[in-house]
Amino acid sequence: MTKHDIQAIDAVVNIWTPETHAIRPNRDAFFGGKMKVKDDTLAGITHEEMLRRMDAAGIERAFLIASKVGPLLHKSSYHIPYEMVAEAVERHPDRFHGLAGLDPTEGMDGVRQLERAVKDHGFIGAHFYPHWFELAPDHAKWYPFYAKCVELDVPVQLQVGQSMLYDPKHRLRSVGRPISLDAVACDFPELKLIGIHVGIPWTDEMIAMAWKHPNVYIGTDAHSPKYWPEAFVKYIDSFGQDKVIFGTDFPVLDFERTRDEIEALGLRPLPKRKLLRDNVLRIYGLNEDGSRAAKR
Repeated sequence: MTKHDIQAIDAVVNIWTPETHAIRPNRDAFFGGKMKVKDDTLAGITHEEMLRRMDAAGIERAFLIASKVGPLLHKSSYHIPYEMVAEAVERHPDRFHGLAGLDPTEGMDGVRQLERAVKDHGFIGAHFYPHWFELAPDHAKWYPFYAKCVELDVPVQLQVGQSMLYDPKHRLRSVGRPISLDAVACDFPELKLIGIHVGIPWTDEMIAMAWKHPNVYIGTDAHSPKYWPEAFVKYIDSFGQDKVIFGTDFPVLDFERTRDEIEALGLRPLPKRKLLRDNVLRIYGLNEDGSRAAKR
């Protein structure tokens, strides 16, 4: 029996089995060091263990990312095959949904891969890291993917804010300023854009984009709630209560600890429910049972 009164939906979760971890080159130093992922998680866990931890934290469902981390020609890069996420979703359709990672260097072939992921495997959205390609969100190479997301009626989430030193020998510029979403939202007003990772250290800029554009939203993952800027907490609890969705970026944040820290923020009941559940269902067009809502 969970201690939490709201069954949350985690919109940003890395698939983290031993098989997928083996694909990630030299990641132990980053995740185990900078991100402080514990030894009992670092080398990967089974889907069943992930679900056990989700249950303990009152998390009903998780969006699993088939991430594309840089162009494959670079030795620091890796791609999690869509098939690995599709298999997890097929095994646990009531608990997992799939997000398709994007790589702008793949061009129209990547756009076609995205379409197949949505149409053939039931993926519910797209995901990408601008800094791994050193291409800001408003760069032209992302635009074919945005157009396809509009056509498929699926949201796209992308990291905003600073990048980290994932590999000291491959330093990446922080190209994900939230203000760069302004041009994208102007060019694709129908596109549902979710700036994940809070936008730190430019959180006020991210709030401004979400306030300006009806279809720009904010994801709370990767930064512990107890360290969220005060203005962001107030935004969630007031005029931004319809614009923010819950995430952990697991294993970067632990499920249960993150839920506990959100409880400690003292949010009002309705904004807290919207953050943890209601907003993500609406934005991703899902029914309460996780099925896709009928298009209007």
